[in-house]
Amino acid sequence: MQIYDNEKLIEHFMNPCNVGRIDNADGIGMAGDPSCSDYVKIYIKVGDGQLMDIKYEVHGCPAAIATSSVFSELVKGKAIYDALEINDQDVVEALNGLPEQKLHCSCMAVEAFDKAIIDWVIRTLPEYKEEIESMMEHLSQK
Repeated sequence: MQIYDNEKLIEHFMNPCNVGRIDNADGIGMAGDPSCSDYVKIYIKVGDGQLMDIKYEVHGCPAAIATSSVFSELVKGKAIYDALEINDQDVVEALNGLPEQKLHCSCMAVEAFDKAIIDWVIRTLPEYKEEIESMMEHLSQK
């Protein structure tokens, strides 16, 4: 599979969804390495246990941009626990596949989102150690 033969990937690369920042985000997470490679930084807004909004900043190849875009579409508006069920394979399937050498791109948005959720939990429920530990356990089972 040639990366540029994938119409779905090209669409998300050329017209990415949910790009940007959220001022006063409820949670922020980053994956990758901004000093030397691809990275994605995710901002989330949460209300009543739902992912109300998600935005991201991404630096990388077309696959990194497309996977961040499609991931944001997959999780936006979902209940937090449902959004946490979305994994890198779901991202690949939503893009109708990725070349093997680009599969690592599908993990970045998932990892950054998980970190944003942890950040949200710590910011909003610092006194609830059990809930934080439960969330961490849930994430480790993905």
